Amino acid sequence: MTPSKTKLVKDSIISEAADFIKIFYKERNIPTANLEKRLIEIYSELEKTGTYRQTQEEITYGSKLAWRHSSRCIGRIFWQTLMVRDLRHLSTAEEIFQAILEHIQLATNGGKIRSIISIFPANKPGEPGIRIWNPLLIRYAGYEQADGTIIGDPAQLELTKICQTMGWKGKGTPFDILPLIIQMPGEKPQLFEIPQDIVLEVPITHPELPWFADLGLKWHALPCVSSHCLEIGGVSYSAAPFNGWYMSTEIASRNFGDAHRYNLLPTIAEKLGLDINSKLSLWKDKALIELNTAVLHSFGNSGILMVDHHTASEQFMMHCKREASEGRTVPADWGWIIPPISASATKVFHQEFENTLLKPNLFPQPEPWKNIGTGGKCPFH
Repeated sequence: MTPSKTKLVKDSIISEAADFIKIFYKERNIPTANLEKRLIEIYSELEKTGTYRQTQEEITYGSKLAWRHSSRCIGRIFWQTLMVRDLRHLSTAEEIFQAILEHIQLATNGGKIRSIISIFPANKPGEPGIRIWNPLLIRYAGYEQADGTIIGDPAQLELTKICQTMGWKGKGTPFDILPLIIQMPGEKPQLFEIPQDIVLEVPITHPELPWFADLGLKWHALPCVSSHCLEIGGVSYSAAPFNGWYMSTEIASRNFGDAHRYNLLPTIAEKLGLDINSKLSLWKDKALIELNTAVLHSFGNSGILMVDHHTASEQFMMHCKREASEGRTVPADWGWIIPPISASATKVFHQEFENTLLKPNLFPQPEPWKNIGTGGKCPFH
């Protein structure tokens, strides 16, 4: 970086560091004298190195604040229960992969899902950080057939092709778990296969429709986002996978129901004997309800933690009330907070929210195979 750009970066870090430390000390009721001492330490380290190392207590609370500030998440009432794993000492892709396997097992917890974030080494200012190429730690492959049809998840077509180019060979089923691609700064990406036995999956059945089991549907129990960047006090952690637990509509309405995903609504509607040629039959609506019923039933029968959209809505309103009692507002992206079915039957639908950007926070990152310099194309193609 040029001297002027270096100064701008340093000034930005100083500003964000000060803002975060003040919030951290205020909400933790730490004496002001300690705050001033800590700020002096940070400024001194910044002058010498261009960045600073946060304490374990700082990244723990900062991670919880990032969840609290995430405007697209309806489940923030549990922000204080987040388990934070400080893994900044790891230095190789192999070590990070093993830590990810531990994350999957700890978070899955036999179905009693625990909210966890695993934080890997911070980015150096002005340089690329560690990247996990997968959008979620667990995702199913998508295979394009000669006739243009797709087996599996269409959303993962490009990543599946990249994995294949790197030597991976899936089984070609609708539910093949993709391997992980981990890239360390300045190194080529490496591919790692996730052992099947640590991924808890749920066969999807219906409490009243026996034919549902014949569809052969299943889904993984753990939703763990791995493509976002955690930002705390001016420090970026581009590899910080985190998870909560599923809301039923995420699987049933979106993953299974979206036309650009598994597109199961026509299949379900025809099995139900509905007229899919008439919008007035409301076949999509009825199929969505049965899909959600099946997913909730299946996760419940398997003893896996999941929340329905009505309960999640009530919890979010309770969260807003708690935050108001602390003198804080709740930033929210209304389009993400309302559920994709029966929206007007939930309380969140009838609220107005400010989608204010607060930090610390978690931010989406560009797909790493589309970095500047590759012409927008995957470097393996």
